[in-house]
Amino acid sequence: MPGLSNIIENFIKELFQDAESSIIEIQRNEMAQYFNCSPSQINYVLSTRFTPYKGYYIESRRGGGGYIKIIKVDIENNEDINNIIINTIGDSITKNKAYHLIEGLLEENLISTREADIIKAAIGDRTLYGTDEDRKILRANILKNILLILIK
Repeated sequence: MPGLSNIIENFIKELFQDAESSIIEIQRNEMAQYFNCSPSQINYVLSTRFTPYKGYYIESRRGGGGYIKIIKVDIENNEDINNIIINTIGDSITKNKAYHLIEGLLEENLISTREADIIKAAIGDRTLYGTDEDRKILRANILKNILLILIK
């Protein structure tokens, strides 16, 4: 018998199949009640099974039962973005490598100068705190999520 995390994941994926768009909205507490689990179990499934690597962007709002919007971006059909997210960025990325990537996107007119400047500000060393390795991991996550938003 599949574990609870697998069941929740499959349920959410079925919601996408039934939806007419690539965006679904759920209430964390309602879903937890439906599956007779804690809301943190729902958070766990979302953070481990619906990642930028897999083409998902999560928007969350606290209060009111924990509203969550899940956006599915079809990165499989966009080979260039898929390659950037999986192969170029990976689990972590240095500031220099990220800046080179941003410059490449700018040169290809995939992003504007303003967007490039905003992304650089969001992933710069002065913005991110922690050890060097923590900053690389955080930078990669921010960059992947920004790219997903730009292509959705």
